Amino acid sequence: MLREENEMVIDASGLTYKELNGLIRDRALSGAEKIFLRNVYGQRYIGTRLYSLTQTQNSSKPGTRIEIEVWGTPGNDLGAFLDGHRVVVHGNAQDGVGNTMNDGEIVVEGRAGDITGMSMRGGEVFIRDGVGYRGAVHMKEYLNKRPLLVIGGTAQDFLGEYMAGGVVVLLGLNATHSANFIGTGMHGGVIYIKGKVGKHQLGKEVGTFSLNEKDKKILEDCVGKFTEHFDVGIDQKDILHGDFIKILPVSKRPYGRVYTY
Repeated sequence: MLREENEMVIDASGLTYKELNGLIRDRALSGAEKIFLRNVYGQRYIGTRLYSLTQTQNSSKPGTRIEIEVWGTPGNDLGAFLDGHRVVVHGNAQDGVGNTMNDGEIVVEGRAGDITGMSMRGGEVFIRDGVGYRGAVHMKEYLNKRPLLVIGGTAQDFLGEYMAGGVVVLLGLNATHSANFIGTGMHGGVIYIKGKVGKHQLGKEVGTFSLNEKDKKILEDCVGKFTEHFDVGIDQKDILHGDFIKILPVSKRPYGRVYTY
């Protein structure tokens, strides 16, 4: 169903995840640059099969950035291996949003499940509300890429577990941080949290630090993007007002003592 030039609508009712992702790829290869998905109900891997469109010759212009808008609830691994495209969800998302994402942007106008941002090595993910357990687990930096995960609410336990790089921002809007084991095994990257977090909530491998001017600039940029994506009734200035803490690893090799070499 054609809306405007280079725009396409797909009704996901009754489609398996494989059928839906095949249609998305076919539409993109046929020249669609914006794809609207209606009636999504748990289909997994949305956006994954677009990973090669930025690298291969096809009927779209090489390097075309595809934008996907999702109405409904996408299943696990939304945007897995995403490489330069954009996905917007008008609702909640399940587990594994941005799994091993390389580049691009994912915006969720609701909450997301467990392991959000798992193994991200590039790109940006914005979640309006909260996330589940083990957010940003194994997040890493790759060459000149520095992944970003911004969460408007709060997270469950083990945020930043084994994190090796990247930036996580937890804004705590209308929420109390109750997560424990934050930064367990963390050996790279940085986590910024607005609000109170007790020492007992942190993993043994991290410590808290005051913000410097560079940190303030990073937060200003991240919060600016967040407020562009979401109308949460609070502007950028008010979100930035208040105390943030910076969480960093205290060792780049936290488990070195248990190795045999």
